Amino acid sequence: MDPELKKELDQIHALAKDNHDMLRAIRRDQWLGFVGRVIVWLIVLALPLYLYQQYLQPLVSKFSATQGISTSGLFGFPTGAEVQKILNSFQGK
Repeated sequence: MDPELKKELDQIHALAKDNHDMLRAIRRDQWLGFVGRVIVWLIVLALPLYLYQQYLQPLVSKFSATQGISTSGLFGFPTGAEVQKILNSFQGK
């Protein structure tokens, strides 16, 4: 094989190897960035729910006017039977 042709072939091989390594690094960075974004959004969305559950819900239930009565209707509103039960408990006192 011609030495000049072999030299060019080796240069092309080295460039292809460098290109491959750079593409792998880009893919790895994209994957780690995606995982990082997922973790950040999980924290952003889950932390307020956790803090509410741990700190605010006990205070809200403590000062709630209707303790012990669950709201199981649509959007958390009480059903007709629950409203009637509340009215009967206030009328009975």
